[in-house]
Formats: sequence, structure tokens, C-alpha cells
Amino acid sequence: MKRWMFAMLLVLAVSPAMAAQRLKDLTNVGGVRPNQLIGYGLVVGLDGSGDKVTSSPFTGQALSNMLNQLGVQVPPGTKLDPKNVAAVTLTATLPPFARQGQAIDVTASSIGDAKSLRGGTLLLSPLKGADGQIYAMAQGNVVVGGAGASAGGSSAQINQLSVGRIPSGATVEREVPTALGSGEFVNLELRESDFTTANRVVQAINKSFGQGTARAVDGRLIEVRAPFDPDQRVQFLAKMENIAVDPADVSPTVIINARTGSIVMNQAVTLAPCAVSHGNLTVTVSNTPQVSQPNPLSGGKTTVTNQADISINTPGSKLISLPNGANLSRVVAALNALGANAQDLISILQAMKSAGALKADLQII
Repeated sequence: MKRWMFAMLLVLAVSPAMAAQRLKDLTNVGGVRPNQLIGYGLVVGLDGSGDKVTSSPFTGQALSNMLNQLGVQVPPGTKLDPKNVAAVTLTATLPPFARQGQAIDVTASSIGDAKSLRGGTLLLSPLKGADGQIYAMAQGNVVVGGAGASAGGSSAQINQLSVGRIPSGATVEREVPTALGSGEFVNLELRESDFTTANRVVQAINKSFGQGTARAVDGRLIEVRAPFDPDQRVQFLAKMENIAVDPADVSPTVIINARTGSIVMNQAVTLAPCAVSHGNLTVTVSNTPQVSQPNPLSGGKTTVTNQADISINTPGSKLISLPNGANLSRVVAALNALGANAQDLISILQAMKSAGALKADLQII
């Protein structure tokens, strides 16, 4: 069963020969990027599942400040302890070309000890960028994709209740200028640096728009001469992003997740002839209680002793010769022949890489 699971995992990494891809799938336009926003706010209207002021004092402080800003004077020394309020961190993504008045989604995450944000409403809160400027204002009902209940000391919960989403919950108030409409050149950035792919992109663009239109600066950046008129520039980019380009072949790579035991390799991985010996060492310790009963009228006491049994099992390991693997299917067949589980294969692959038999870049995440 483990062999089949490993084979299936590797087959998922198999892809046909690199086919032509659109330029928009290989590159990003320089300056056209999203921006992250963050903020702090209060979610009210919770059904007794909010923060406890004793363990989250900042919630009461924020509530007092908000009431003062709304003209409600809170007497000094008053300790606010509402159980229907929760302090949250707000995060959102400001998309490129966002305009004032555009709505964006917001995620609210509890930073106190609130049990649930279900049914709550976020009060008006600013969202700031990395420069400290306010770019959007958020407010709205929090949608939580989970449920929970408790009674008599028992509880049940489905999914996460301390994180919710507010669809279209923020309104853009400040625009982020982009450099797309200025300058003689438009920069294209390859999503994966590769000199071969960069050269092919330049050749494809020059073939479509004329020699000298594009030039490669390095393995990632490509400069493209574009029209100055904004409308013509948009038409130019729309045509250019649909040009088909054959990307370079991928480098042989094996990715290992040491936490889950997952192993994924692409179709470029090959094996050199090698021999592998693999065995397991099993140590079993068992403890058997034994009762010692004294003789009648001897005045002794009944005692319980433990007898420990230790056994060591070393199943015979055999030396397996792995042939040259010219393609992924042969590599999978060779590794499955070892009869090892995923965790053992991690050690085997590392040893094969050190011995020079694994022709791939080994990445452990």
C-alpha cells in the first residue's frame, strides 16, 4: 500500500514536455503588484464569546477610546468588561489599479481570547499600508465559516471560529500610483529566473513587434519599448501578453517535506547506477508485573515485582542494485523496489544525493 501511495504521489509530479505558454503566464509587468494593508478594530455584537478584560486589557482600552471619540465620556477609573466585544487584527490586499470607492475583502483575526467572532460586526476601522498611510476604511458583518457549541463541560467545534471574513468590507480611500503609464520602457519580470527563457521571450517579442523592441537585462528582467499614449500602451500590452513562448526545461528537483514525509519530484529527475542496502532496527521493551506471595504463617508481605523483557529485531537487509533511471517512471520503479516507507526514503534520497547517484537538486522544506 505504501508503495502505491508513493508511486501515486510521484506520478502527480509528472507533466508532459514543456508546451508553449502565454507570456502573461510566465511574466509579471513591473510595477503592477498588490499591496498589503493592516489595521486594528473592534468586533461587537457577539453572543458572550468576546474577550475577557482580565486577560485582554487592550480590548477595554480600545472600547473606551472609541466611546470618547464618539462623544461618550467614560468616567475615569471605569473598568469596561463587555463580553460581546473582541479586538481583532484586520488584513486586506489592495489590488493593482485600485480606485477610490472600490470595495475589497477584509479578514478579521482575533488577537485576544475571544471564543468566536460568529455573528459580530466590525466597527469602522482604518487600514494602513507599510508607509503608515490610510488606504482603506473597513466595516461590516463578519462571516465565520465554522460552528461550535458547548454544554455541561463538553464542547464541539467545526473549523476555526476566531477568524472571519468581511466580503467587500473595506472601501479604498487612497490610490497607489503605478509606473506603468510613464517612461519609454515597460519592464517584464520572469516569475522564475532563467536565461534561456528570458532569451526566448526577447526573440518572441522582437519577432512580433520588430527587432529592438525588447532586450534582456538579466535572467529575470526584460525591457520592452512601448508606446507613450496610454490607450496604445494598453493595446500593445494586451497583444504582447498573448504571445506564445516555449519556456526552458525545468531543472531536476526533489522536494521533501520532513514534517509530513511527502516526497515530490519532477520529470527531469534521473538516477545513476548505484547499490542500496536498507534495513530496520526494532527495539521492543515489555514490562510484565508478577506477584510474590509469601508462605502461610511466615509473616511475609505480598509484593508486586516487574519483569522487563527487551528484544531487538534486526530483519535481514539485502543489497539492491538500482539501474540507471533515464525517466521518472524508472526512478519510481527503482525506489519502490527498496520496499521502504516515505520516512526511510528521505534518508535514502539524501544518501544517494551525497553519493552522486541522484541527479537532482534536493530541497528539504
